[in-house]
Amino acid sequence: MAAQNSRATIEPEKQTLLNHHKEKHFTAGEVVRDIIIGVSDGLTVPFALAAGLSGANASSSIVITAGIAEVAAGAISMGLGGYLAAKSEADHYTRELKREEEEIINVPDVEAAEVAEILAEYGVEPHEYAPVVNALRKRPQAWLDFMMKFELGLEKPDPRRALQSAFNIAVSYILGGLVPLLPYMFIPRAQDAVIASVVITIAALLIFGYAKGYFTGNKPVKNAFQTALIGAIASAAAFGIAKVIHP
Repeated sequence: MAAQNSRATIEPEKQTLLNHHKEKHFTAGEVVRDIIIGVSDGLTVPFALAAGLSGANASSSIVITAGIAEVAAGAISMGLGGYLAAKSEADHYTRELKREEEEIINVPDVEAAEVAEILAEYGVEPHEYAPVVNALRKRPQAWLDFMMKFELGLEKPDPRRALQSAFNIAVSYILGGLVPLLPYMFIPRAQDAVIASVVITIAALLIFGYAKGYFTGNKPVKNAFQTALIGAIASAAAFGIAKVIHP
C-alpha cells in the first residue's frame, strides 16, 4: 500500500517511465519452493521404498499397496508441514507488526533514530535522510511498513499462503511419488519392475533436477546429476539393506 501511495505522488514523467518499464523478475519463488519440496521427496522416498521391497522379494502388488499408502501418508504429512510453516511465518509477522506499532506510538523518537540509522547504512547523509524521517513520522502506516521491511526484513505474507503451500506440496508429492510406482502397475514381477522403476525415476530426477536448477538460478546440469545421484543412493541403500536382511 505504501509503495502504491508513493508512486501516485511522484512526478508525471517518472510515473510515465515506470508505466512503460516492465521488469522481468521471477516472482513465483514460493510456489517453486513448494513444488521442489514436494517433488523432491515424492520421487525419492517412494522410490527407495519400492526398491527396498523389491530387494525383499515382495510382489508388485505389495509394492504398489505399500507405495500408494506411503504416498498418501507422505502427501498429508508434507502438506501439513508446509501449512504449519507458512502459518508460523504469518503469526510471526503479526506479532512483530503489533510490537513495532506499539514502539512507534510509545517511543517515536527512538524509532525515528532507527530510521536514520537504517538510511545511514545505505550511505545517506544526515541532511539527506532528515526529510525522509520527518515525512515518515507524518505517515504512521508508511512508517510501520518501512520498519517492518527495512529494520526487520519481513514482508507481509499472503493470508492464503498456508493453504496454498499445503496444497502445492501435497499435490507435488503425489505426482512425484507415483513415478517410481508406475512400472509395478504393469509388470507383475517386482524384480523386473524395479529395473524399469530405476530407469524411469532416474530420468525423472534428472529432468526435475535440471528444472530446479534452471528456476532457482543455479547450474541446471549440475543440479540434475546431484538430484539423480541422491535418489540413486537412497534406492540402492534401501535395496541393499533389504537384500541383506531378507536374502
